[in-house]
Amino acid sequence: MEITLHTQLKRYGMLCVGLLIMSFGIACSIKAELGTSPVSSLPFVLSQFTPLSVGIASVLVNSTLILLQILLMRRQYDPIQLIQLPVALAFGFLTDFSVWLLQDITCSSYLSQWMLCVCGILLVGIGVSFEVTANVVTLAGEGMVLAICKVFPVKFANAKVGMDLTLVTTAAVLSLLFLGTLVGVREGTVAAALFVGLTAKQVNRPLKHFSERYFA
Repeated sequence: MEITLHTQLKRYGMLCVGLLIMSFGIACSIKAELGTSPVSSLPFVLSQFTPLSVGIASVLVNSTLILLQILLMRRQYDPIQLIQLPVALAFGFLTDFSVWLLQDITCSSYLSQWMLCVCGILLVGIGVSFEVTANVVTLAGEGMVLAICKVFPVKFANAKVGMDLTLVTTAAVLSLLFLGTLVGVREGTVAAALFVGLTAKQVNRPLKHFSERYFA
C-alpha cells in the first residue's frame, strides 16, 4: 500500500511539473502577441474584456467543460474525474503566476515575437507530455474530448480537432463582438495547433524511459 501511495504521489508530482511548464508556455505565447494556443485562446480573450485574469478565466472555462462532461455522460460519468477541478484551479494559479513573472518581457520585432512564440509552443508540448506520462488525471479540455469519444462514435484525433476549432471560433467571435478586433487568435494559434502535439510526441519517447525508472 505504501509503494502504491508513493508511486501516486510521484505521478501527481510529475503532473504538477507539467502544469507549471505548460503555464510558462502559455505566458510566452501571450507575451509574443501572435495568438495563444487553442486551449488558452478563450480564457485569454475573456480576460481582455472582463475584470478576470487569464488564470481565473481559465478556471471558469475548465469548470464549464467539467460541467458539460457531466451533462453529456450522465450515469457514465466517473466521479473520480472531478479531480479535474482542483487541477484546473492549480493550473489557473500557475498561469497567472507565469504571466506575472514574465510581465517585463517585450518583443522589439516580428522575429523576436516568433522566437518567443516558438518557446511557448515547445513548453506547452513538453508540459502536455509530462501530463500524459503522469497518467493520473487529464485537464478538462482533454477530459471533454474523451467524454465525446465515449458518447459518440468519434475518433479521438477528430474530436480533439473539433474541440480546438470550437474554442478558437468562440474566442474569435467574442473578440470581434466585445473588442471590435481579432485578439488572441493569429498565426501563432495555427502554429500551436500544428506543433504542440508533435512536440509532445517527440518528448514522450525519452520521458517514457525516465518514468519507468522514476515510478519503479
